[in-house]
Amino acid sequence: MNEGPNRLSKTQELISYEPATGTELWRAPHGDVDETVDRARRAWPAWAAQPLAKRIELVRRFANEVRKDQEEFATLIARETGKPLWEARTEVEAVIGKVEISVRAYADRTGQRKLDSALQGTAALRHKPHGVMAVLGPYNFPAHLPNGHIIPALIAGNAIILKPSEKTPAVGEKLISLFQRAGIPSAIVQILIGGPDEGKALVAHDGVDGVLFTGSAQVGIAINRKLATDPGKIVALEMGGNNPIVLWDTPKIEDAAALIIQSAFTTAGQRCTAGRRLIVKSSMYDEAVEAVKKLADRIIVGAPFDEPQPFMGPVIDNSTADQLVESFVYLMSNGGKAISHMKRPDDDLPFLRPAIIDTTAMSERPDVELFGPLLQVIRMDDFDEAIAEANATRFGLSASLIGGSPQQYSRFWANIRAGIVNWNRPTNGASSAAPFGGVGYSGNHRPAAYYAADYCAYPVTSTEMEQPRASVGVGFRGS
Repeated sequence: MNEGPNRLSKTQELISYEPATGTELWRAPHGDVDETVDRARRAWPAWAAQPLAKRIELVRRFANEVRKDQEEFATLIARETGKPLWEARTEVEAVIGKVEISVRAYADRTGQRKLDSALQGTAALRHKPHGVMAVLGPYNFPAHLPNGHIIPALIAGNAIILKPSEKTPAVGEKLISLFQRAGIPSAIVQILIGGPDEGKALVAHDGVDGVLFTGSAQVGIAINRKLATDPGKIVALEMGGNNPIVLWDTPKIEDAAALIIQSAFTTAGQRCTAGRRLIVKSSMYDEAVEAVKKLADRIIVGAPFDEPQPFMGPVIDNSTADQLVESFVYLMSNGGKAISHMKRPDDDLPFLRPAIIDTTAMSERPDVELFGPLLQVIRMDDFDEAIAEANATRFGLSASLIGGSPQQYSRFWANIRAGIVNWNRPTNGASSAAPFGGVGYSGNHRPAAYYAADYCAYPVTSTEMEQPRASVGVGFRGS
């Protein structure tokens, strides 16, 4: 039986279980933080001294190694996360695609620049790597999201230590093995197996020059607080969202319902960009909510390799499922009205039916990221009030307007507080070829994806002449 928090055993051995079956998948002893960091520090200068072309060649070889193991890798992701095989395959494709995107991004965001001047020499802009970078990965995309940090950091010349989520260590181990199989030195890209204690020690280690984190706001804020007195350490935080969808005037109710379902329930709602709140115009409420409920009722929930393939798998573990059911009951007990109840077919496994609840009558809606298949619905009469309700959150990652006029979208875009703002598109599914990040509790102004290059190297400006040339003027006595 899979119990999430109990994965950290008393023998300091990490055990991973398959969410869909509860059976053991993988186990390994915890790693040594000091030894791992020391190894990276000793190896890093030689890697940073490699020509950029060599580092790019090696990450391209990594993409080829992933292609060779594409189906095996997708199967492992599906088993360890519980996500359907079709979705795990798209994650592996994103891992491969990240390489060429990162090569372009490095040239665009951190390339060399020179400006010649006959009298003043050459003004040059170049970039240097930070050093040893700690990457702390999440469980929902245990390959794609850490890889989104690792690839640009390697191209820039950094050494990497990946501390995967303790819930998905097997995928992390496989990812790192593919980098090493491509010829990247084993000391340059390492994995650190462990739980929260190893993560905390890695973040605080004096030998770590940067921390690249994807996960919950609670953990991200703790990292930010821990490193507040260490300005020399680069910190990039991606911390999720309480993302709103505003549904306004549109005749395409069925299309709108599909976009809402995609936003709220893809990956069993375990995406940082998942739609958490549906703010709907009152005059559309009955028709729209009926269409969303009807489509949600048709969702196939199942194990990764079921046929036909499910739309949704389980959430990551039983502890998470318990917390989501408790959250649904809390909303019900404090003024929420169930539209679709959160049902759990098997108490021993973390499968959940997607839940929809009207929270319009709640006097105080909790501003938390309920990381699972739970959608709150709020009805509104006025468009500006709908925008205000959408902004009633400390988070600010993703927001979508479905329906509305071009003028209303302009108002929505101008006034909504989010790093990703979409129109007639889902809240999730952001492109790796664009910056990815948010404001408030969603991040610390270090957007990832295409802009990851920005935090993987720092700019160095130089003025240069081949021979010294200078003269002194005002303020000197004659010789």
